[in-house]
Amino acid sequence: MSQPTEQLGDLEVVAASLEDPEAFGELFRRHAPRLHAYIKRRLGPALADDVVAEAFATAFRQRERFDGRSEFGAWLWGIASNLLAKHHRQETRMYKAFARTGVDPAEDGLAELVSDRVAAAAHGPRLAKALASLSAQDRSAVLLLAWGELSYAEIAAGKGSAPCSWRPRREGGRATGVVINDSSA
Repeated sequence: MSQPTEQLGDLEVVAASLEDPEAFGELFRRHAPRLHAYIKRRLGPALADDVVAEAFATAFRQRERFDGRSEFGAWLWGIASNLLAKHHRQETRMYKAFARTGVDPAEDGLAELVSDRVAAAAHGPRLAKALASLSAQDRSAVLLLAWGELSYAEIAAGKGSAPCSWRPRREGGRATGVVINDSSA
């Protein structure tokens, strides 16, 4: 390439990028700020980066098809508009499924989640009563195990106890609380 990409028109930069893929970065420099600002207004900042990146990735993969009959910016905005429309269709389907089932489809493991929620609903009142009956320290340890997915050793270390000293307290074969043995004391 004889000229720096900054001095070339968009069509020439696309052509140059076929031999030197890094040249395509000039098109990103030129067009990304306006496209990002627009998409950010449409979808919010959390999704704007992803949609802009996908629009440029699509344009890069399809750059051989760009023939210059339209401006590159218009072609890129067409790609971005298709991605916005796809996002809105997916979002609409998701909200319709949510309204129909009452289960948020955006959460991972939908079938497992439904099964877990049904089981939790059945046991919820008993679990809440059991948790309420524990001391604050015992409740904290149980929740670290259940929700935090910490091991007994991690819980004991977090409580300032010797490793592996935390265990459920049992009376008559039933867990009735928590024992934290601090062998350092």
